[in-house]
Amino acid sequence: MNRPETISAVEWQARCELAALYRLIAHFRMTDLIDTHLTLRVPGPEHHFLINRYGVLFDRMRASDLVLIDQHGKAVRGGEEQRVNVAGFVIHSAVHMARPDLMCVIHTHTAAGIAVSAQEQGLLPISQHALKFYDRLAYHTYEGIAFSLDERERLIADLGPHKAMILRNHGLLVGGGSVAKAFHEIHFLERACQAQVQALAGGSTLVYPSKDVCEHTARQFEGANVDGIIEMAWEAALTLIEDQRESYCS
Repeated sequence: MNRPETISAVEWQARCELAALYRLIAHFRMTDLIDTHLTLRVPGPEHHFLINRYGVLFDRMRASDLVLIDQHGKAVRGGEEQRVNVAGFVIHSAVHMARPDLMCVIHTHTAAGIAVSAQEQGLLPISQHALKFYDRLAYHTYEGIAFSLDERERLIADLGPHKAMILRNHGLLVGGGSVAKAFHEIHFLERACQAQVQALAGGSTLVYPSKDVCEHTARQFEGANVDGIIEMAWEAALTLIEDQRESYCS
């Protein structure tokens, strides 16, 4: 599909990237039917961001299925077909309004993510994947389905300076300065949760690295060469759906 004349080249590129992210989240089985949501801020002074049209399965998401909304939840263009998830707007608008460094935000309800969110100790430093988030992970207490705009202030206060947060009894929330960086965050956090659930299920005594090693590893993840690896991983992931490009960019 050619880019519609009413949509700028910048916005269309963002739409294609976000549609690809939706399909990759489906590929890695991190979906919850039509619930959960991924958003991407479109560059520009308006602070608009893209979110999925509610009701479209992630593995069928197209650039044209995404809805451009403002920070009040109003669709910039379109009509009734532009319905979006209310909880999705509340959660994502909170992050986009308060954290301009997080261009892309991902929220999931995976079995492993929900399981760890319900464990009192939260994410344990028992795997290399988990150590990426050592002392760099926020927690937000469950308040019910996120329909209230009042929750945004508390959610952002809990997130603080972090890029990843566990929503208690709910799921996972991450953000990044690009689609690639947000995908990197959710991939590592999800894998860390999966590893923890399986480790705890075994019933064996767990081995913990020292605090010094935990902090050292977390800093390694923040190293200068990480950005190149993140982009490389994103490009590699895109090859998994390269035969779908014409479809998701439509």
